[in-house]
Amino acid sequence: MEIKRDSYIEMLKCRMGSGMIKVITGIRRSGKSFLLLELFYKYLLTLGIKEKHIIKLALDDRANMKYRNPDELYNFLVRKIKGNNTYYVLLDEVQYVAEFEDILNSLLHIKNTDVFVTGSNAKFLSKDIITEFRGRGDQIHIYPLSFKEFYSAYQGDKNKALREYMLYGGLPYILKCSNEQQKTKYLENLFTETYIKDVINRNNIKNDGVLSDLLNVIASSVGSLTNPNKLVNTFKTVKKIGIAANTIKEYLEYLEDAFIVEKAFRYDVRGKKYIETPLKYYFTDIGLRNARIGFRQDEATHIMENVIFNELKIRGYKVDVGVVTISEPNENGNYVRKQTEIDFVCNMSDKRYYIQSALSVSDIDKMNQECRPLIKTNDFFKKIIVVREPVIPWTNEKGIFIIGLEDFLLDI
Repeated sequence: MEIKRDSYIEMLKCRMGSGMIKVITGIRRSGKSFLLLELFYKYLLTLGIKEKHIIKLALDDRANMKYRNPDELYNFLVRKIKGNNTYYVLLDEVQYVAEFEDILNSLLHIKNTDVFVTGSNAKFLSKDIITEFRGRGDQIHIYPLSFKEFYSAYQGDKNKALREYMLYGGLPYILKCSNEQQKTKYLENLFTETYIKDVINRNNIKNDGVLSDLLNVIASSVGSLTNPNKLVNTFKTVKKIGIAANTIKEYLEYLEDAFIVEKAFRYDVRGKKYIETPLKYYFTDIGLRNARIGFRQDEATHIMENVIFNELKIRGYKVDVGVVTISEPNENGNYVRKQTEIDFVCNMSDKRYYIQSALSVSDIDKMNQECRPLIKTNDFFKKIIVVREPVIPWTNEKGIFIIGLEDFLLDI
């Protein structure tokens, strides 16, 4: 069954004719090529655009090897573009072309071209890719499958689909694997043979053992507050290794740059300011995180939190960790200040949501615990508690909306 990625098609649609180079980025194996050469190509045909006005090339295909030469590619494209009709140029794995930046920038001088590209080398796996196009690049960043996309192609019931998604993640090839062994092997090999090697080669890392250990530490404590200094102490006490905080900081930036992990800063909701450290790290794909630690830690709370974080990023939100400072009396009746946490503060233009992630709020104490920081924000933005157990969505007497994880991920 073909996986629909309608939200990304919409992003590409609204950028058509913009005069910019549309650059599709994302972690390896997230479906960039399929999006461009299959889904977007089919969309263009539905608009009545003639096939001869769509030039698509998979540059990793040996049959197209000669077009890896920049002059061959440029001359081929110029010969194809005739008359005044708009030509849609779809180039997949464009990093195979030497001086590809120069070629793409040159295409912008041909007024009736609309250029869309993907790439998977170190440059395209970097957040800085747009700078290569002299301000004429427009990035469309794609993630592994959302649960809604995953479930649309899954053969089975919704509950089983969610369990598998939370274990093996949303890389599209997972849906083609017929058993657990295949899924496990695929994710483990992808990590060691592709992602780690990319990071090592791009950044000329000499001590790859430290990078590997750092990944293990981050994977084991996903969603926990940390910073380079805390990680230095972990290496000292657990690994018996002395590593400089600056080295840890650099390695974390490399992992972010390759879209393997993302960080979430802490935000003081009532003070309206960011708290620089500590912060949290989440994996772009939860299956990769689970594979990294050998599927040994089945921590439903942290896995659920990571899945919700990814879903919010897929929907386009800027996501922070909320901090709410409150004053409460202690056992002596003296008021003391303490920090409480909101799992996610989500912002998009003028919209804001506060979201708590909880396995259950079935007892009153747990419900009060999750509600307290939400109420103490003292504002009127929508407040949501997402629970792992299936529930009928409802709003409690404090005005807080409670919804089950399945329904939240399916955007019901």
